[in-house]
Amino acid sequence: MHLGLKDIIHTPGAKLSFSERVDLSDLLFGTCYPVKELVLAAGTVRNTADVLVMQGTITARINGVCDRCASDFVRDVQIPIDVVLVEELSNEDSEDEWVFPLENDAADLEDIVRTVFVLNMDSKLLCSPECKGLCCRCGKNLNDGPCGCQKELDPRFAALRQLLDK
Repeated sequence: MHLGLKDIIHTPGAKLSFSERVDLSDLLFGTCYPVKELVLAAGTVRNTADVLVMQGTITARINGVCDRCASDFVRDVQIPIDVVLVEELSNEDSEDEWVFPLENDAADLEDIVRTVFVLNMDSKLLCSPECKGLCCRCGKNLNDGPCGCQKELDPRFAALRQLLDK
């Protein structure tokens, strides 16, 4: 999916709005495919002193299994887009992941959205940032409440524990 930019590429101050749905369902993250629906990429491309800057938001619904509590979850996320578009890369050896080349005065929107999405994904999929995980002894999901396990006493304090028992 290409976003044509020939009308603004050589016109400082010009801008072009975009709103497109992109298919990322083939994106493998760990052992799962977290995106099952089309994601919405919306924003603007502005020509600022002959530099094309794309800013906007990716709105997506992530489906997965929490890496902390092993529960299935569905969570909506919004990821900011803030990239630079250039007519040609000056030095491909030191390529910046936030700079994208134009192809025939058009930006490859699917490539940009895919890259921005992947670079902004957390290293672990969590049902929520406050996820408490599982009890390491009984396996109870601590998001549902505390388990009945007693905390294990540090063996260095065993002699003091004997004093408390008397």
